[in-house]
Amino acid sequence: MVDAKSGVSGAGRGAAPEYHYPECAEDLRAYKVAAHRHTPEMEQEASALAGAPARVSFTPHLVPLRRGILATLHLRLRRAAETEELLALYRRRYGGEPFIRVLDDPAAVHTKAVAGSNACHLSLRVDGRLGRVVVVAAIDNLVKGAAGQAVQNLNLMAGLPEAAGLTGAGLWP
Repeated sequence: MVDAKSGVSGAGRGAAPEYHYPECAEDLRAYKVAAHRHTPEMEQEASALAGAPARVSFTPHLVPLRRGILATLHLRLRRAAETEELLALYRRRYGGEPFIRVLDDPAAVHTKAVAGSNACHLSLRVDGRLGRVVVVAAIDNLVKGAAGQAVQNLNLMAGLPEAAGLTGAGLWP
């Protein structure tokens, strides 16, 4: 299950008034529930990682921010695990990635820390009581979610350093 909070720029460029900042200020709403266009992509990549078909329940929420996405994933564990064990696994997996930072505490993952950058911050906690892991990730949807991702992919396709043109300072602090 994925629950994502998106700033208004993540809801698209359509002229729907409910997605414009003045209309959504002081408001919070779910949108495209059980019908979001990115669900098939998530299922494709989750299936590739799992090595078996994976189904994703995705619910985006519009929050009164200009930019940024904070996603919380609730995943069933196949076996008992500890938080430190999974953090170490994530650090091994993403250690060589120039834009992914695995943080110790999920509370340290927030949209302002990645604003204006191509970074993805993530962390997790195991909920042993439920046999689940809760993963929290933050990106700036206008950079990592769109333009930065395109530049990063172009760099890889053109044989350039992956981080070329993407290492400038973000907007915070």
